[in-house]
Amino acid sequence: MSKFLFSIVVFLVSCASSQKIHSKYNGRKLVWSEEFNYNGLPDSTKWGYDTGGGGFGNNELEYYTKADTTNAVVRDGKLFIKILNQKKENRSYTSARILTKGKADWLYGLIEVRAKLPTGRGLWPAIWMMPAHAEYGKWPTSGEIDIMENVGYNPDSVFTTIHTKSFNHIIGTQKSHGIYLKNSQSDFHLYGIDWNKDRIVFLIDKIPVFTFFNSGKGYEEWPFDKNFFFIINTAVGGNWGGRMGVDNTIFPAEMQIDYIRIYQ
Repeated sequence: MSKFLFSIVVFLVSCASSQKIHSKYNGRKLVWSEEFNYNGLPDSTKWGYDTGGGGFGNNELEYYTKADTTNAVVRDGKLFIKILNQKKENRSYTSARILTKGKADWLYGLIEVRAKLPTGRGLWPAIWMMPAHAEYGKWPTSGEIDIMENVGYNPDSVFTTIHTKSFNHIIGTQKSHGIYLKNSQSDFHLYGIDWNKDRIVFLIDKIPVFTFFNSGKGYEEWPFDKNFFFIINTAVGGNWGGRMGVDNTIFPAEMQIDYIRIYQ
C-alpha cells in the first residue's frame, strides 16, 4: 500500500468521532463492548483496578489509585486516564490501571480500541491483555499480548508485542514491531488484534501491521489458546518509559479511550 493511500485510510478512520455500533462485523457478532456512554467512574460491572506503587515489575514511578475520578473518569462519551504529578504514599505521580480481570475475558476474536495517547517524555501508555488463569504458569509462560504501547520520548511511534516463555524481553527474544504514527497524541486511532487459533494479527486503523503465527510447537511459543482479559493504563517512568527521564512540565496528562469492541 502506498504512503498516500495509507494516509487517506488513517484520515478517514480518525475523523469519525465514534463509529456506529454494528452487532455484526465481517461475519462475526459483537460479544462485548464498552462505549463509555455514561458519566463518573468506570462501570464497576466491567472494570476493576490494579492499585499501589510497587513498580509493577518495571520500576515504574506512579501510584495507581482505585475508583478515584481524579485518575479515571468517564465523561463526554470517553474514558479519561489522567496522570498527575502529585504525591501518593511512596510515589510522586498518580495514574490509573483498569482491567476486566474476573469480570470478562475472551478466547479469540476481533478486538478494537479507539484511543488517543497522552503526550510527554516519561509516559508509558498501554492497551494490552493478560491470561485469565495463567494455566501454563507465571509470566511470561502463560503469555502477554501488547496491542499498543508507546513511550513519550519516542512520540511518533507505537509498538505491538507478544511475550511467551520462548519469546520475551527478559531474554531479548520478544516478538515486536514498531509503527510510525506521528499523530497518535493529537488524533484518535483504532488499535486492535484479529486473533484465532493460527495467528494474532495486530491492526492499526484496521490495517495489518504485524502477525505472530502459531508455530505448533506448544505453549512455550504459543500459550494463546486460553482466555485473556483486558488492561488499560498509563505508567510514569519505568525501565522503558523512563529511559530518557521524566519531564515534569507535561502534567497533568491524559489518555482517552472512545470505545472498546470485541467480535467473535
